[in-house]
Amino acid sequence: MAGPAPDVAATRVAVRRALESFGLTGRPVLVGCSGGADSLALAAAAGFVVPRAGGTVGAVVVDHGLQAGSSQVAQDAAAQCQGLGLAPVEIVPVTVAGTGEGPESAARDARHAALTDAAERHGAAVVLLGHTRDDQAEQVLLGLARGSGARSLAGMPVARTARPGSSVQIVRPFLSVPRAVTEGTCRALGLTPWADPHNADEAFTRVRARRVLPVLERELGPGIAAALARSADLLRDDADALDAAARTAYEQLGDPPWSASHLADLPVAVRRRVWRELALRSGSPSGALTAEHLRAADALVSRWRGQGPVDLPGGLRLHRRGGLVSLL
Repeated sequence: MAGPAPDVAATRVAVRRALESFGLTGRPVLVGCSGGADSLALAAAAGFVVPRAGGTVGAVVVDHGLQAGSSQVAQDAAAQCQGLGLAPVEIVPVTVAGTGEGPESAARDARHAALTDAAERHGAAVVLLGHTRDDQAEQVLLGLARGSGARSLAGMPVARTARPGSSVQIVRPFLSVPRAVTEGTCRALGLTPWADPHNADEAFTRVRARRVLPVLERELGPGIAAALARSADLLRDDADALDAAARTAYEQLGDPPWSASHLADLPVAVRRRVWRELALRSGSPSGALTAEHLRAADALVSRWRGQGPVDLPGGLRLHRRGGLVSLL
């Protein structure tokens, strides 16, 4: 008997390896499915792999309600998941609240909250998401364009906790899988993916990044997407180590006011992460905290000339008096 098409086999191997890597084999799984090629291919792969390893697999389709006909798109996605043998399959409508970080960020936050709630409600250990190697490369490219630091350039992690205090894991099995493979999987299995019109709207920076990648491939040679994704993996290890060092330093420093000389003894990369830790724990919104804020905070130690206080998002203010740095 002939085996599955190569693209189908690749997606199944990716799901199996991801679940094995994080000790999730045999556990209840939910797939976050938008109806696009990536998430449909993921639903098909999980529907094949998970039951054979002793687990159960369902799907959640989040309807953001941001486009005309979104409810029909959600129903079509749910029907295809059911046809692949996933159960339960649930459609969850969400309200996307306006935030200062833009509609994409607000939609993503609403979607992740809905997926995590559904996983906890159904007793699932993991939510699988269909981001591909191309998505990872686009993320890194956007970080480069913005002049972001190592954490942003590290891209999306393969696995993370869904939210603080939750036992649910978010896992992305396809971060090493090209988008062409998920599209080929859908063709091989006769699935009908939804084409999100936002993916052609150049008002979104991610769409413009997606169009730049083929140009880079043509001008610099093939393999750019894979190289960018590989760089993200390497930078993630570095960022994780520096973040851990910063958390340790933060705990050792204790509560403000802090000794400026003790802060000055820290490596710059660690010290800037200490400023970030301080700001976030004190109530600064993470999306509003920029590299410029952190540079200004660090100047209270590295380039102290008697300058005034530094304003941080969330109504916070850092200032230095003599040898002490305090938070107002």
